[in-house]
This record gives sequence, C-alpha cells and structure tokens, in this order.
Amino acid sequence: MKVVYHERFTQVYENDPAAAPGRMEAIIQKLKGFDIIAPEPADIEDIQLCHTEYHINYVQRYGSVFDMALLAAGGAVKAADLAFEGEPAFGLIRPPGHHASADSCWGFCFFNNMAIAIAGLKSQGRIKTALILDFDLHYGDGTANIFEGDSTVTYFHPEDSHRQDFVDHVARVLDQSEADIIAVSAGFDRHIEDWGGLLTTEDYRTIGQEVKKFALKNCEGRRFGVLEGGYNHTVLGDNVKAFLEGMA
Repeated sequence: MKVVYHERFTQVYENDPAAAPGRMEAIIQKLKGFDIIAPEPADIEDIQLCHTEYHINYVQRYGSVFDMALLAAGGAVKAADLAFEGEPAFGLIRPPGHHASADSCWGFCFFNNMAIAIAGLKSQGRIKTALILDFDLHYGDGTANIFEGDSTVTYFHPEDSHRQDFVDHVARVLDQSEADIIAVSAGFDRHIEDWGGLLTTEDYRTIGQEVKKFALKNCEGRRFGVLEGGYNHTVLGDNVKAFLEGMA
C-alpha cells in the first residue's frame, strides 16, 4: 500500500476544519511503516478534464489555495496511476474535493480530486468504467454532478442511519457491481466520535476489506482512495490506518 503525501499538506491554507492545524499530522504519525510517495502538482490540462476555465480562474484568485489545490489533485492522479499499475494507493491530500462541480465549489473543496483522477485514466484509455464509493458523511454533489449522464462511472454514496446497515449496504452494492477500477472518496466524519456519530474504527477496516475484495474479483486488484472529511484529530489517524490496513 502506497500513501501519496507531501509535507506541504500540513500548511494551513484556509480557516476551515479541513485545513485545521494538526489534522494531517494526526494521520501521518499513525502511518509509520507505510511507503510514502510525494506527488507533483496536477497540470492545468488535468484540471480542465473536469472544470471550466471560469472555475479555474476563480480558484486561482485564492492565491496559495490554488497551489495547494493543484498539489492535492496531483496527489489523487498519482494514487490513481499507482492503482492502475497494480499497487493499491491512498492520497493523503487536502483540500478535499467531492463538493467541487465543474464550475462551482463549496464545503472546503476547490478542485474535484477524485473526478480529475478518474477522468484522467479514462481520457488515456486506461479504463472504460469506474466505481466511486464515497463513504463521507456528506453527499459528494460535485462528483455526482461531474459524472451525471456518464454511464461508465458509477457514484455510490451510502446513507444508512444504522451502523451495521451501512456496512452491509456497502458490501451488498460492491458485491453486485463491476468496474475496471474502484476508487474511494474516504471521509471519516461518520465516526462515532466525529460529526456523524455512526461508524466505529473497525467498520472502516471492514469497508477497506470490501474494497479489496471487489478489486481482486473485478479489476485485477486496481483500487485507490483519497481523503475527504474527518475532523476529530484524536481518532482520525486510527480511522485512516484501519481503512488502509483493510484495503491493503
């Protein structure tokens, strides 16, 4: 399992929970023993696969946020490339992305890291179909909007209100699905000690195992994830580690 991470992601670039000081440090200190790979910023051509010129110019006006958003998108692209080559990977990146549509954004997001990574694989002819599992507390409207009408990309966001129902729903849908790659928008704010108050740390491990099971069955093991939400620093690192250990 490769973890795509850059020390620049510790930079506090905005006044929001995703950019809070100590958030990335709380995760990376729990991932000792994982193979860490630094990404390069995404090219503008990568961003243009999913976003309009208007939106790119809008984000560019944020100054340093623009540079960080390019680096986050590049981290997602790197994780997708590794997954396609047969190495499961996780983009430990910020800002998050699943609330970024083609020409708008909100919810701490600027560019849609996941959509850019998947669109890149598709544009290169490396995959024809993709399944995106988004287990963040919040619906990834940006990802859904970008791929609306595209039958080759399935976006799945479980919303069950009972813990076991949630985990079972994930397992059931993955068991019934097929794709050339599985990608996970991994938000950890459903944890019992985070905003959602639902899932346990072991549930994230189980979900990771289901992702691995799907990948080995359907797409030669191709699987990757990127960080979205998760805001309680005292449990965030353990949750990410459990998910990666399950997916590895």
